[in-house]
Amino acid sequence: MEEKSTTFTATHGVMTTEVGVISGELELRTICDDQGTLKLSITYVGAKEWYTLPGEDYRLHDLRDHEVIHRMLATVLERP
Repeated sequence: MEEKSTTFTATHGVMTTEVGVISGELELRTICDDQGTLKLSITYVGAKEWYTLPGEDYRLHDLRDHEVIHRMLATVLERP
């Protein structure tokens, strides 16, 4: 299992399943297991409660793509 984390500023907000849109200083976490299942979660920087990004059954065909997908998500979520 591999976990990646990135902090960024979301000026327009990020939709979550549990609480709707959150914005500000956020932390994105992606976790990829050995079968390629990808879990996406987000929180306010320094907060304890994590929220999930909408969607389900994210799966990578190649585990080496985890880094690229994580960076891509962080970049897209941060853009104005």
